[in-house]
Amino acid sequence: MAIIPSQRHLFDIPADLAYLNCSYNTPLLVKAGKALVEGALSKCRPWERKPNHFFDDAEAFRAAAGRAFGVSADNIAVTPSASYGASTAARILEEHLTDDHEIIVLDEAFPSNYLPWQRLGQVTGAKFVVVPTPSDFDWTQAVLDRITPKTKLLALPNCHWTNGTLLDLDRIAEAARSVGSYFILEVTQSLGAKPIDIDTLKPDFLISAGYKWLLCPYGLSLFYADPKWHEARPLEETWLSRAEADVFENLIKYNDQYQLGARRFEMGQKNIPSVLPGGVVALEQIAEWGVANIAETLEGINDRIAAILEPYGFVPVSKEVRSPNILGAGLEGGIPETLLPTLAERKVYLSRRGNSLRFAPYLHVTDNDLDRLSEALKAAFR
Repeated sequence: MAIIPSQRHLFDIPADLAYLNCSYNTPLLVKAGKALVEGALSKCRPWERKPNHFFDDAEAFRAAAGRAFGVSADNIAVTPSASYGASTAARILEEHLTDDHEIIVLDEAFPSNYLPWQRLGQVTGAKFVVVPTPSDFDWTQAVLDRITPKTKLLALPNCHWTNGTLLDLDRIAEAARSVGSYFILEVTQSLGAKPIDIDTLKPDFLISAGYKWLLCPYGLSLFYADPKWHEARPLEETWLSRAEADVFENLIKYNDQYQLGARRFEMGQKNIPSVLPGGVVALEQIAEWGVANIAETLEGINDRIAAILEPYGFVPVSKEVRSPNILGAGLEGGIPETLLPTLAERKVYLSRRGNSLRFAPYLHVTDNDLDRLSEALKAAFR
């Protein structure tokens, strides 16, 4: 692995601003922004848009994702959001759960990895089990302790979105397989910023919103389906996912066959020229940097932030159990309500989630950004 030098020149971020809030929303690459504008303006010339243009960008996105994350492009579908992906998986699994089964999610999970499974429990009668927040941050053991022979579905992240606490997915995947449970990964807060071995973990489905660590524009997300589900019923019946959809003159000859692999699970109007080109640029750049190198770099930045926080009494999530890209830190007595506004006045941007101050830097961060954070904290705790 290699440390990546600051890539600030690839982003449109003012020099006097420290943006440490990428778990909330990552900035677009400048090159991706230009691709989005060019794609949007192509609608001004519809006569230039050929049938292949309805498919080419989606295939490029799929291919770039496959390279970045080490999986077959045929297992990837283009979706508009993480909740769409979760709803697709829930629809598929609906007929496989009964009132004798249990669904496991985490306490304080992000809503898109909670609400679809809650509804699935209501529809099927399966018991909805929420794993309580462990006081020692050991989410892995907390999950393992709640797996029973009745567990039929685990819907989990790679790290908790509020503070970056990791789960040992290898151990959990093994436990899930031992009881015959379906394994769903919602990795919005880690995909692209922490390596994940999808082939080893073998999730049934993997879901990620695109606008966070995938550097994608809004309206573009990623859905992975294991090949064993490629014959399942999709959430919607879009003509774009049917075989020979590119032969427009024959669309009235309705085709019962779907396109290859996970393409059947894609949204209608998937090939939006104002969205997909930016996603292609983003994933190609991530593949070029290498996810392992991104993770190594972000971990080093967060280690430095943890040291900056220490004099003020903050207690970061232990390095042994935190994701490299997210640093959650609590404060005895709680986070002052005035802290984030005070930091923002000094152009330092981060988030608070639950009882944690959440730092989420990216490759644009410089030494000046960390100096700005240090000075802003001094002013806030003066």
